[in-house]
Amino acid sequence: MGSRLRSGGLTEGEGSAGTTGPDVDAALAPHGLLLGHYPQSYDYSTVGGWVATRSSGQQSAGYGRIEALFAGGHLESPAGPLDLPPHPASAAGPDLRHLVLGSEGRLGIITDVVVRASRLPAREIVRAYAVGDWGRALDVGRALAQAGLPLSMVRVSTPLETATTLAMAASERSRRWLRRYLDWRGQGDATCLVLVAITGRAAVVRATEGEVGRIVRDARGVGVPGVGAAWRRERFAAPYLRNGLWEAGYAVDTIETAASWSVIPGLAAALGPALRQGLADEDERVHAFSHLSHLYPSGSSLYLTYLFRVADDPDRTLERWRRLKTLASETIVAHGGTITHQHGVGRDHAQYLRAEKGDLGMEALGTVAARFDPEGRLSPGVLLETGDA
Repeated sequence: MGSRLRSGGLTEGEGSAGTTGPDVDAALAPHGLLLGHYPQSYDYSTVGGWVATRSSGQQSAGYGRIEALFAGGHLESPAGPLDLPPHPASAAGPDLRHLVLGSEGRLGIITDVVVRASRLPAREIVRAYAVGDWGRALDVGRALAQAGLPLSMVRVSTPLETATTLAMAASERSRRWLRRYLDWRGQGDATCLVLVAITGRAAVVRATEGEVGRIVRDARGVGVPGVGAAWRRERFAAPYLRNGLWEAGYAVDTIETAASWSVIPGLAAALGPALRQGLADEDERVHAFSHLSHLYPSGSSLYLTYLFRVADDPDRTLERWRRLKTLASETIVAHGGTITHQHGVGRDHAQYLRAEKGDLGMEALGTVAARFDPEGRLSPGVLLETGDA
């Protein structure tokens, strides 16, 4: 079903395309609905921004990425307005919604968004599991992605991210308990954390949890009590941790990609080590760890977080970031991953877009941008480098 988000007040689920995530769901809740789009920036990002950046929420496996939720709307451009009727389906030529999705402000301003909402689920749980090594954890993730189960999220952490997560547990007592529990259950230092969210009717959730448990046990994995609920409570806390790390003298950033299942193991094996050695010539260490955050039958995203020490000179800090960002981006492109799975292109990734779209594709995008914005006033340098528009 559709709920309209537009400027000019809230009626029957209508509101500004600049409405934040919590306000979107607050508007839908009285109707027994929710959107189910939960990017990590959920508290502050807006529905129009989600469309413009082609964003993906934490539980997109169940509710859909924004391209599945975006039914239609309205774009105001320098060349004129573009209406996108919210038909449930259409075979009337190319779908112009996909010009607006991911356009990042190059074509115009999104003023009206119609979204496809879902009924509030009867039950939703997040369960955590530990699998003894990365190879088996990958197999579990792939099996879950291809099982056809009503899962709204699957996340598979590498051993290093798992160790980092456990080290950041709320208290020393919790850390000791988790380590003793995992040792007792035969999960060693290479353990990988797997998080699974299940959403739906209570009976379906129970049955699905049983199927997930069987897949995990086949890989000699075990359930980890309490960790799934703790993750859900803290799911939007990372931006605040970033600020605290900066004050402590450390910069943190993320980079993400997606690739087929045949590519993911090699890409994951290359990306983390490359970043960890990225500042070795300055005798600086980089802590880089990753997880699969969105899994599909044909492949997965790969989401990497990296931390490095802030230099005394801000320009030097910026140069360190540029070196690491370039190294990560070049590694992704060399292994055949997409330059972005969910964070958009912006200016940082624009130079890598041609490798993915090809020369003709970039010319077509430039022609479209020039048609909507003949004078190139909107977000110059974003998405398309200046010479491509």
